[in-house]
Amino acid sequence: MGTGIAQLAAAAQMAVVMADSDGAALTRGLQSISSSLAKFVKKGVISEDEANATLARVSTTTSLADMSSADVVIEAVSERENVKKGIFSELDRLLKPSAILASNTSSISITRLAASTQRPQQVIGMHFMNPPPLMKLVEIVRGLATADEVFEQTKELAERFGKTVVSSRDFPGFVVNRILMPMINEAFYALLEGVSSAEEIDTAMKLGTNQPMGPLALADFIGLDTCLSIMGVLHAGLGDAKYRPCPLLAQYVDAGWLGRKSGRGVYHYLSKM
Repeated sequence: MGTGIAQLAAAAQMAVVMADSDGAALTRGLQSISSSLAKFVKKGVISEDEANATLARVSTTTSLADMSSADVVIEAVSERENVKKGIFSELDRLLKPSAILASNTSSISITRLAASTQRPQQVIGMHFMNPPPLMKLVEIVRGLATADEVFEQTKELAERFGKTVVSSRDFPGFVVNRILMPMINEAFYALLEGVSSAEEIDTAMKLGTNQPMGPLALADFIGLDTCLSIMGVLHAGLGDAKYRPCPLLAQYVDAGWLGRKSGRGVYHYLSKM
C-alpha cells in the first residue's frame, strides 16, 4: 500500500520521501514502483520518460526525521493501533506545525489516532484501496477534531491523484469495510459450515452478484490477518454479534495461512507475493 501511494504522489509530480524502518523493504518498494510503472509504459498509458521522471521523484529513508519538511504524511503501516499511535506521536514532534497527518487505516478510529498528537485538527483518514495505482476510490475519514480546511486540502490531494472521493464519519470500518468485511466473514462461515466449497462460494458470488473476485479469493488478496483485525475492530466498536469474527478465519491466521503474501490462505499459491 505504501509503495502504491508513493507512486501516485510521484506521478502527480510531487517530491516523495518513502520511509520504512527496514532498508530492504525500501529497496523492494522502489522495485515495486519501477515494475508498476513499466506495466503502464507497456500498455501505452505513460511514456518511458514519464516513468523515469516519476521514479526519480521518490527518495527513501529509514529515519522519520528526514520527513520534517513534508506538507503531508500518509501513514500506511500494519493495522495495529499502538504502532500507528507511536508513529503519529513521533511525527507530531518532527513535522512543521502546518503539516497534515493522514492515515491509510481501513478501520481504526481517526479520533483516537489524532489524540496521540498535539494537532488533532490536522489528522485525517485517507483510505486507499489496493492496489492504489489502479483502484479509483479513496475514503476520506474525518476525526472528531479534523478541521474543515484539512478535509478540503486532503480531498484536493486525492483528486490530484486521479481518485474519486467518498467521505465517511469516524465509525468502525468506515463505509467500505463495514460492508465488505462482514460479507467476507460470512463467506468463511459458509465454508466452515460446509454450505459449499471455497471455489463454489467464490464462483456463486462472482457470477451471481457480478463481482470481479469472490470473497474468499479477495480475503487472500487483502490478507487474512488484516481481515481478522478489521472484524475485531468492528465487533469491539459496534458491539453487535453479527460482527463476530468467524472461528475458521481466526484459525487460518493462527496457522500462518495469511493469503497470497504467505503463499497459503484459503487457496494455495505457487510463490509468495
